[in-house]
Amino acid sequence: MSPALKEFEAQALKFPSKDRALLASHLLSSLDNLTPDENEAIWLNESERRYKAYKTGNVRSRLASTALSDIRKKLL
Repeated sequence: MSPALKEFEAQALKFPSKDRALLASHLLSSLDNLTPDENEAIWLNESERRYKAYKTGNVRSRLASTALSDIRKKLL
């Protein structure tokens, strides 16, 4: 994350929750207009970031069956 984006995030987190929710909604809606190539590039960058975090030990791995079981328990 760039320093400018970090600063923006810090400022946005100071907004009242209603304003943060509206901002989040607008930001998410803006992603609906991505081209397939833009969408693919974003997901490629995200998958690379996650893989690097996994390989460096910054995140734990879990069995898919365990993760799905935990999700089902939370949904029910």
